[in-house]
Amino acid sequence: MQNNTLGSLIWLRLMRFTNQSNQMSNEFLKQFDLTTAQFDVLMQIRVYQPLTQMVLAEKVTVTQGGISRMLARLENEGYIVRKQDWKTKTISLTEKAEAILDIAMPSQLAFQTSFFEDVLNEDEQKTLYSLMTRIHKHSQKKKLPSE
Repeated sequence: MQNNTLGSLIWLRLMRFTNQSNQMSNEFLKQFDLTTAQFDVLMQIRVYQPLTQMVLAEKVTVTQGGISRMLARLENEGYIVRKQDWKTKTISLTEKAEAILDIAMPSQLAFQTSFFEDVLNEDEQKTLYSLMTRIHKHSQKKKLPSE
């Protein structure tokens, strides 16, 4: 570990936190019969509906193959509908999905918020948010070495 830079240590810490947070969220969301990935997909659909599968895949952390399987599952469970309009197939939420999100979203947000509010004061949270926003924006502009 002595060859690690501060940047790599921050990255490792973020990865560990994200992994742990996702595991805890998966456990927390079981009460709503959802996984963290399903919750994310349903929330993205809620915000941007109707949208195509390709647009949805760009907004979530699920692979194109994974999104196909997940959407089939969500459709079978009655959470989404897919409509064909000429060559474009769009995805929208059903009333069942809207109802579960009305209950699950405030609970999940409170659960996730507690990770920060239990440890950081408001100024520290604002600073962390500002720093993470800067890093995220920079990462979106950065080119990979192979590009």
